[in-house]
Amino acid sequence: MDFTFSEEQQAAAEAAAGVFADVAPDGVPSPADTTGAVADDFDRALWARLAEADLLSLLLDEAYGGAGLDAIALCLVLRESAKVLARVPLLESSAAAATVQAYGGEELRSALLTRAGRGDLVLTVAAHGRTGHDPAELAVTARRDGDRWVLDGVQTAVPWAHNADLVVVPAHTDADRTVLALVAPDREGVVLAEQISTTGERLAELRLDSVPIARVDVIDADGAWEWLRDLLTAGTCALALGLGTAVLRMTSEYTGKREQFGFPVATFQAVAVQTADRYIDLRAMEATLWQAAWRISSGASGTLPAAADLAVAKIWASEGVRRVVQTAQHLHGGFGADTEYPLHRYHAWAKHLELSLGPAAAHEEALGDLLAAHPLS
Repeated sequence: MDFTFSEEQQAAAEAAAGVFADVAPDGVPSPADTTGAVADDFDRALWARLAEADLLSLLLDEAYGGAGLDAIALCLVLRESAKVLARVPLLESSAAAATVQAYGGEELRSALLTRAGRGDLVLTVAAHGRTGHDPAELAVTARRDGDRWVLDGVQTAVPWAHNADLVVVPAHTDADRTVLALVAPDREGVVLAEQISTTGERLAELRLDSVPIARVDVIDADGAWEWLRDLLTAGTCALALGLGTAVLRMTSEYTGKREQFGFPVATFQAVAVQTADRYIDLRAMEATLWQAAWRISSGASGTLPAAADLAVAKIWASEGVRRVVQTAQHLHGGFGADTEYPLHRYHAWAKHLELSLGPAAAHEEALGDLLAAHPLS
């Protein structure tokens, strides 16, 4: 199996590393020191730099000003963003735009994609259902009313909803199908209730009360929601990988300088064994991520559906990133809890990523169902 990246994918990763090079992970107040959100908006200056570097249009076709790259390229960029805890809706907006391109009508594509690629239009996705534990597509109902759709329901923990221009909302119909509706947060019948993540970022509970949506703003193609959810899952795994990579590097640097009994603690066997175990976690997270991203990008068939590779990747991402930050906190000692040192921020983001789109246990259950439905014989 060859996971060598193409020149275009490597170029995207290098461009991202350049853009994120001067981003400070502690550029906003610590979530440990604030009772509300750490900021009212995402990092608009960074968003503009990403647009200038053509990193917001990676997945879009040339007709919309994009590079025509794939999920692997997006995951490479997301990995770089997580190393510095970049506060931008890069995953959500990119995934939503790619879904509009792949499944939306021509009128919708023409209205949104070029603007989204330039960063002028910000998209996000309601992907966590009513409670965060139930399927997102079952939390909202969609019914036809003449030439429009009407939405009712609640979605929780919607990222960047207070600052996005449109929220992509999965909803189920009477025919037991899932559609995707693009909803403006300021539309009549829409209420955003503030929620605060462990990261300190402002999320939203999205309440929809008989919200009318024009037919052109609804994607009713089969497979659209599943594809969007898979892309979000792979992107979340990429964020976990980038975060874990930064934390392990931070831990290696600290233990290499911190001395006890006249020797760097990194030379102690107990410390070396723990860091080696976490390195193995990161390599497993990496291998399973690229396998899943490749399945999404190529559409290649396998013994199991691509959903199985995504489940494996998310299991490793959830458990791996948790172990990495816990070990880092342990090896840093009390210094790791100092709010003037960024490690506690990475720990908070890791917890958020661990649970986003389902914890490891939920994906283990999904993987078990897939194995039962597709016997390996």
